[in-house]
Amino acid sequence: MRATPRRLLTALALTPLLAGCFAASDGESTGAGAGAAKGEGRLRVALAVPPAKALSPYSNDATVLSKLSVGEGLTALDAKGTAAPALATSWKRDSATAWTFELRKATFQDGTPVTAQAVVTALGHAHRATPKPRVLSDVELTALAVDTDTVTLTTKNADPVLPLRLASPALAVLSAKAYAADGTVSPVGTGTGPFRITRLTGKTKATLDRYDGYWGGKAKAAGIDVTWIADGTARANALRSGTVDIAEWIPTAQAQLLDQGTRHEVPSVRTDSMILNTGGGLFADPALRAAAREAVDGSALVDSVFSGYADPAQGLFGPAVPWAAGQRTAVTGRARAATPAQVKSETAGRTLRLATYTNRAELPEAATVLQQQLEKAGFTVKQDVREYTQMEADLLAGTYDALVFSRVTLLDTGDAVAYLASDFTSTGVYNIAALKNPSVDRAVRAAAEESDTAKRQQKIMRAEAEILRTDAVVPLVHEKVVQGVATGVEGVTLDPRERALITLGTHRG
Repeated sequence: MRATPRRLLTALALTPLLAGCFAASDGESTGAGAGAAKGEGRLRVALAVPPAKALSPYSNDATVLSKLSVGEGLTALDAKGTAAPALATSWKRDSATAWTFELRKATFQDGTPVTAQAVVTALGHAHRATPKPRVLSDVELTALAVDTDTVTLTTKNADPVLPLRLASPALAVLSAKAYAADGTVSPVGTGTGPFRITRLTGKTKATLDRYDGYWGGKAKAAGIDVTWIADGTARANALRSGTVDIAEWIPTAQAQLLDQGTRHEVPSVRTDSMILNTGGGLFADPALRAAAREAVDGSALVDSVFSGYADPAQGLFGPAVPWAAGQRTAVTGRARAATPAQVKSETAGRTLRLATYTNRAELPEAATVLQQQLEKAGFTVKQDVREYTQMEADLLAGTYDALVFSRVTLLDTGDAVAYLASDFTSTGVYNIAALKNPSVDRAVRAAAEESDTAKRQQKIMRAEAEILRTDAVVPLVHEKVVQGVATGVEGVTLDPRERALITLGTHRG
């Protein structure tokens, strides 16, 4: 018998912390900020990256919907990264390209029922979105309602990991009223999870109330009050001062300043890299990319920048992806690196535009170290450091030569192929490197078509080698994420994939 998402999340959850006191009025929450019975108070949460697209699931905002238990897909990921039931109770593969999913009895937060047609509508909007969600970079998906509770999904090519793909936060199924005629999508009051967004205040705050009609039961917390705090030190200070109960992504420099009981290290599938723009500018030249790769030493960042909360990069996938090391393929055939003298000659009068963002406090400091390393190799470097939502469009447009970037490699599907396809193939919707390399495309496609798990992993690592051969990306470190949780808060999920945070059982004791 498969575990339900509720049981799965419990398996990932933080063990109960010491009980604390929380003053609240009797009775249940009737709206934002309303009182609650003891143990059912509201949670105050500080998140790091302000919403770029009003919490649209088709943007990087999608993970907020899963972290706060607002939206759900047909499936969920269990603790082992395999597909488990969510809005679908079961599924079967009818052919290489066709699947049938049976739905559970559930309602959207606006009171309308979850039906096969609602699923068709939601997935259809995701498929037609511009740009497409990253998770659909390498697949063409068609949905058809068979009856009220049955939906069939077909793909143009075989997709053996479709159930994993459908667990992506970007493919959350929202009610019909979420989808506007102009293509925008609003999760406010339209999800299926145990918490309902009642108010979104620009890029600074959101109010969520418990949705008592949730199919999985009643959440312990009455609601969630979210504040986006881009500055990592400010997030840590908010936790220390008691302003918030939960603060994500505590900067490593601040971690040791927190009480031991409030500091929780999470093994993460997050890799920090330097992405090089192969589509234009300095790094259209393979010899200059190779020079940059040879100049950069990510291991120098482990202690100096990350205070030991990181491992030196092994490739695109680190220790939190346990099968990767044993399957890793040697990288051969790289371009010959330009010497410092050649770099100075080739780049005379041109500046290497190095970008990073402030939402992860370590990245600007890492960029400064990399700038020094690159300048020793003959480059003239100028940094551009801003909040992520202010620069995402420029990143995708190729405005910069290089980006110091932190990426959760198994975020989109729990399967590495989706990450490789979206970030490094010619048609990838998150291809900041602007990489268009036929060998990479073939290698990623071969991995995508493989249904045998062991062989798929082997082909993923061959694709990694093809990508690294281009020097479009220089892995730096594999992060260990630190999450801050106040004493007395119980049931917070520490998720290596950074999809989950607050669930049914999260509450103040």
